Amino acid sequence: MTEQTIAEQCVAKIIGNDNVVNGLGIRLVEAEQGRAVLTMTVREDMLNSLGQCHGGMSFTLADAAFACASVSHNQAGVGAHAAMDYIRPGMLGDELTATATVRHQGRSASLVEVVVENQKGKQIAFLHGRSHNFDQPFIESEVG
Repeated sequence: MTEQTIAEQCVAKIIGNDNVVNGLGIRLVEAEQGRAVLTMTVREDMLNSLGQCHGGMSFTLADAAFACASVSHNQAGVGAHAAMDYIRPGMLGDELTATATVRHQGRSASLVEVVVENQKGKQIAFLHGRSHNFDQPFIESEVG
């Protein structure tokens, strides 16, 4: 298998096994080693009392992208820390896109940055995440 195929299979496993991601309608746009792009349409049931996308929904989208990018190197692990900076709210009907990029991939930790934007390219939020890696593969594979 190629590195690209492994990345795609790792990300597909994360997305396919996550009931929250699937329940929110989060969709995979792109996956490659060290990078993942996910998207979500803001629905009425995702709005807070101000009629804006609830911060927890934006965070969940960013967190899912963080998980996908982290595992794309076929490195098993879990999120250890994540901090979100909110720039502006998403609104009903917005198509939010989270682009996650691994900035450091190590045996014991990964550092990932996620940018969330709306369909107009306006930045909604930034997530900075750190994963705790288990120094073992996420899926069994042979790169060839």
